[in-house]
Amino acid sequence: MPELITYALDEAVATITLDDGKVNALSSAMIAAIMGALDRAEADGAVVVLTGRATTLSAGFDLRCPAEDWPQMLVDGARLAERMLTFPYPVVVACNGNAVAMGAFLLLAGDLRIGISGEFAIGLNEVAIGLTMPWFGVALARHRLTRPAYDRCVVTGALLDPEAAVTAGFLDRLVTPEELPAAAHAAARELHGVNQAAHHATKLRVREPALAGMRDGIERIRTADRADW
Repeated sequence: MPELITYALDEAVATITLDDGKVNALSSAMIAAIMGALDRAEADGAVVVLTGRATTLSAGFDLRCPAEDWPQMLVDGARLAERMLTFPYPVVVACNGNAVAMGAFLLLAGDLRIGISGEFAIGLNEVAIGLTMPWFGVALARHRLTRPAYDRCVVTGALLDPEAAVTAGFLDRLVTPEELPAAAHAAARELHGVNQAAHHATKLRVREPALAGMRDGIERIRTADRADW
């Protein structure tokens, strides 16, 4: 199997790049590769920059996955979001274009999200393609999106352009595509200067309700039938 991610350490910044050669579908294999890279970044004591290939961070879960494998893939995705939310060092998501469904949950799980301007789609399109939003996704979206955007995006599956995604809470700011790598690394270096112990302890306090909801959602997946997920 070809490498699904690349890992590059530059001083105290670890860049994890998703690259499956297509749209970075979040299969269990891709998720495992990202989790392994996060473990490596933690061992390196590094701030993380998570990004993707070409013009897509990720188009979401791998819909080609056999039905019997879906529950485990959903659990894996929820665990990845949980890992990002609780990571002991800051996580910068450099959104290089489209981020849909589980790809958008990667944005919602980051500490700082920098996107690019352009004709890209960002959002949670589960209901638009006939999938009920998983409970862990409901908890994460509620935590991070503005109240009107939370209801609209989760219930209708609306996809937003980057400017609207900033207003909704998927992104913190936009730069040009050419500026993105440098902007993300500059932000990561700046975040490396904060007290990391305080950063970690504080994010756990702030995110405690969301994390509880996500963990409850994982348990619901284990006992759900297909109509529930």
